[in-house]
Amino acid sequence: MTPDELSVVRQRLEAFAADVFTPLVRSDQRVKGETYLRGLLLDGRRKSMQPMAQRLGVDHQGLQQFVTTSTWDTTEVRMRLARRAVDVVGPAAWVVDDTGFPKDGKGSPGVARQYSGTLGKVANCQIGVSVHAVTDTASCPLDWRLFLPMSWDEQSVDEADRPEVAARRARCGIPANEHHRPKWALVVEMLDELAEHGLRPPLLAADAGYGDNSQFRSALDQRGIGYIMQVKGDALAHKPDVQPVPRVWSGRGRPPTRTDPRYPKTAVSLTEHLSAAGRDTAETITWREGSKGTMSSQFVFLRVRPAGHRVARDTDGTLPERWLIAQWPDDQPEPIKYWLSSLPATTSHTDLVRYGKIRWRIEHDYRELKTGLGLDHFEGRSWIGWHRHVTLVTAAHLFITELRLDPKAAAPA
Repeated sequence: MTPDELSVVRQRLEAFAADVFTPLVRSDQRVKGETYLRGLLLDGRRKSMQPMAQRLGVDHQGLQQFVTTSTWDTTEVRMRLARRAVDVVGPAAWVVDDTGFPKDGKGSPGVARQYSGTLGKVANCQIGVSVHAVTDTASCPLDWRLFLPMSWDEQSVDEADRPEVAARRARCGIPANEHHRPKWALVVEMLDELAEHGLRPPLLAADAGYGDNSQFRSALDQRGIGYIMQVKGDALAHKPDVQPVPRVWSGRGRPPTRTDPRYPKTAVSLTEHLSAAGRDTAETITWREGSKGTMSSQFVFLRVRPAGHRVARDTDGTLPERWLIAQWPDDQPEPIKYWLSSLPATTSHTDLVRYGKIRWRIEHDYRELKTGLGLDHFEGRSWIGWHRHVTLVTAAHLFITELRLDPKAAAPA
């Protein structure tokens, strides 16, 4: 926003900040929170401390102290933001993903040479994992976690390396109870935290980085959360009519330690299931209006039972039946995208495609959060500083989203 645009909505921003920063006990902290939001919203190439303070005409040390050493907890602010975001957006789904924060040095918490889907390569970066409330027209982050690679976890490195790792953690102020956890486990942790505050997703969507993990899908099943997630075509599944058979002991050798029924070795790849169904079974589905017109393609819909020893079974011992959706354009020799979904068998094919495609909004969020609001401009090297910065950027994003969704507001473009 330009200074003139910000002045038009200044009173509304102050009311917004007063609400979301209610958990901050001290009045000076609430004032600094609102000031930081103004700094994020004002036009400017960099949204790090000094450039923001210069544009605002304030001492950058006050902003630095508020983010890095002041005593306030991000959790209550985030939950307040999340409840407000859900009310404002009215999500059709929640989407999970992660994004990379390129870094030059080694001092920032969680920084390492690791693969970033955002960058499309292995690079020196931090990885932030996030949950977003989305519709086809609006979205907003609900929660964040900073991923800690094993190289930042004393429990995951060789004994000789532990003193160095402990020193790095101490310099960044990483809490003792924070350890390396897979990204999918961080998502489950966020979902549980949001559920404790009365927030549950209508359904969850994700890319193959999460969908290919059967432990993650099983964790959602255990929580009663419906999902639709991209997967790779080499994932294995049985046909829906295949049933498990009792384990039979021949009487020789040790008796089996497991007594549950087992499935015959009939699982084949999702690609093979679709090849057997044939390209002729594809339907043309239109899922939304895009900037360049109607978006439609051809899709095949099958029912399958995903296989794998980590797939949680139904109470009767059977593998759960799931939707397999594949995008198979009529000019392609084989499918180009695959999804698995736990949505009911009665779900319409149009809804399945719409929900499978809805995660495009995440890319919109990350682009705006980074290029417009400075999500990846934080230059501090503290654990709490990173979490406070992304929380404040989330607040700024929600404020802009509210302006856009209010026809009476003077929303920025």
